[in-house]
Amino acid sequence: MAYARPDALVSTEWLAAHLADPHVRVVDSSYKQPGVTPTARQDYDGGHIPGTVFFDIDDVAEPGTSLPHMIPSAERFAAKMAERGIGDDDRVIVYDAVGLSSAGRAWWMLRLFGHDNVALLDGGLPKWKAEGRPLETAAPTIPPRRFTARFQPALVRDKEAIRGNIAARREQLVDARSAGRFDGTAEETWPGRRRGHIPGSRNLPFDLVTDRATRQVKSADELQRLFETAGVRLDRPVVASCGSGVTACALAFALHLLGHPGAAVYDGSWSEWGLPGDTPVETGPAKP
Repeated sequence: MAYARPDALVSTEWLAAHLADPHVRVVDSSYKQPGVTPTARQDYDGGHIPGTVFFDIDDVAEPGTSLPHMIPSAERFAAKMAERGIGDDDRVIVYDAVGLSSAGRAWWMLRLFGHDNVALLDGGLPKWKAEGRPLETAAPTIPPRRFTARFQPALVRDKEAIRGNIAARREQLVDARSAGRFDGTAEETWPGRRRGHIPGSRNLPFDLVTDRATRQVKSADELQRLFETAGVRLDRPVVASCGSGVTACALAFALHLLGHPGAAVYDGSWSEWGLPGDTPVETGPAKP
């Protein structure tokens, strides 16, 4: 079967042909965890697709919070997009340095604030480089544009909403972390967090939605099988979570491609839920 929303993906060929379009804005939203070097910004400075601006997940986030890169106010997000030359009439193309890891976060945030004219570059920077396409090191000079942020609360969940859903099971929760982090057999990468997962969660590691060799998003049939195998029904509401709300967005994107009406993301994810406290935690594989 075909993708239900094929316009959410663009090919490297399409992007190469539209780089000069004044209403196409290209965004690098690569992200690495704190302490990993070179940083995502250093990678961007070392070579990016011509005309690309750096999204910087932490800079766009709400400042002064105890949790990593939480969503900002509508006013802050609008200002950060305007600074990057992204306007209301622009088609935004997002990529990252892995293929589909953190690119989904920028895609989701743009939609969270009402900008639906956004797509992912299929295969991301790895495919662009593999094809020998041009890179540049200088950040572009783009005049600010007017960006109107219109917050869409249906696309995000907080801790209390997740807590209330554990018993009600109105929404399916799917965790994008690795199987080891999900079942508690691997060390949790966010310091100070417990091992395990939110009770009732299913597990679908985010990196399974792309082909390991090409980094391209898998076919609609393959994506559907992945969700079905994980125990996620596509005809019911879904909330995606992960370590800190970044790779969960890759699952939200895959569901969008399949025509799901709009998977939400638990913004705090395990960086919030896994803290010591009274939030319930399960270990082991997902329960039926």
